[in-house]
Amino acid sequence: MDRLIYTAMTGASQTLGRQASVAHNLANAASNGYRAEAHRLRAVQVQAQDQARATALPTRAFVVDASTYSDFTQGPLVSTGRSLDVAVQGEGWIAVTGADGREAYTRNGALEISVNGVLQTSSGLPVAQGDGGALSIPPETKVSIGKDGVVSVIPETGAQSAVSSIGRIKLVNPPPADLVRGPDGLFRMKDGSAAPVSERTEIASGYVENSNVNPVEEMVTMISLARQFEMQMKVITSADQNDRSATQVINAR
Repeated sequence: MDRLIYTAMTGASQTLGRQASVAHNLANAASNGYRAEAHRLRAVQVQAQDQARATALPTRAFVVDASTYSDFTQGPLVSTGRSLDVAVQGEGWIAVTGADGREAYTRNGALEISVNGVLQTSSGLPVAQGDGGALSIPPETKVSIGKDGVVSVIPETGAQSAVSSIGRIKLVNPPPADLVRGPDGLFRMKDGSAAPVSERTEIASGYVENSNVNPVEEMVTMISLARQFEMQMKVITSADQNDRSATQVINAR
């Protein structure tokens, strides 16, 4: 009976973890640039730490979370007509400076200008330049962002033809396998390094990228996981009832 309980108990535990991941995806279905997260489960045999003294047969198995992966499929682009909104076209990322001071990467291109004139994300993270540092926007200017990330400004007064380039947004495109998602939802290089600038990555001004979460698929997955959890709990209950019945038969003899 313990073999059955091992499998059902660990399966139910990991199913709850998958439900939490699906709930997190649904909560971010409207978050710009969000990448859906999923978990893969697998069965692992329970073995003694000291294999030389192990006498039990390898009949018990745990269900474990084998890996957590992110869906890097591009989300739909939505036109906003706002000059500070940008969306990465195809593969690539916008480099920002995280709260920990390290370079991080996001697809959320809903940018704004802070009270200090720094170009930042809607969550207050400074956008990184290709040569390092933050992008400072002069006061009383109109901002224009090119498809290559070059930020230009035009004075709101005086000569309207005086266009000045003040920097370039750092755009990167590291291999997905080299990225890891942090607790803040931003992606970083696994080895802690900074990804090189990608000359082929382009952005579209006046657009933002929506989340790539499909709410309908996530709801179907949530219902399926709920049924799996119920089934696993029934298996545990049945195993307990069988154990009680077997005990009564033994005692009766």
